[in-house]
Amino acid sequence: MDEGLRERKKRETRERIADIAMGLFMARGFDDVTVAEVARAADVSVNTVFNYFGTKEDLFADRQDLAVDFPARVVAGREPGESVVRAFRRDFLDAIDTRHWRYGFNLGGDVFARIVQASPSLVARLREIHAERERSLARSLADAFDAAPGDLTPHTVAAQLLAVTRVLQEAAVRQMLAGESWETIAADLRSQAEAAFDLLEHGLGDYRGRTG
Repeated sequence: MDEGLRERKKRETRERIADIAMGLFMARGFDDVTVAEVARAADVSVNTVFNYFGTKEDLFADRQDLAVDFPARVVAGREPGESVVRAFRRDFLDAIDTRHWRYGFNLGGDVFARIVQASPSLVARLREIHAERERSLARSLADAFDAAPGDLTPHTVAAQLLAVTRVLQEAAVRQMLAGESWETIAADLRSQAEAAFDLLEHGLGDYRGRTG
């Protein structure tokens, strides 16, 4: 169904408020900007801001619904005969190639990370989003593989998959914050990702480290 005029205007207003808020957060930091200041800059009332965003943190994480849904979409978008691990490997490598925001690889991802690190409330909110992603992915896996009630396998798999992508993402962001070029980061990240997904695909049984 095509988007109606009312829905389009609401979406555009929401996006405008979020964009203005992000500009203020980038300029001054999250904790030093009030919702009232965002409302004034967007030429709307504070109540209007809260009609679109439940909390100030939601203004910053305005794509959180998409972020939570992405892992389940990877499961749903598997190619015929493709395993879940291979689907996530393919998705992650594609994000490296396209510098997609879903893993924080976009231009400005380092700025986003700095703002989060400087705000305890944003750190907490991002932690909540990660937990929501894991629960959403676990539900998707349970549905896809018809898991029995009480079977912990879907949640175990979800936790492992998202832990790997999170570790890789955090490593890349650290390099971005250190000022390394994306070309250097991407080459190292691709190699590290291949090794990490190999471990997921083949298991940890042969991972012994140094033995002497």
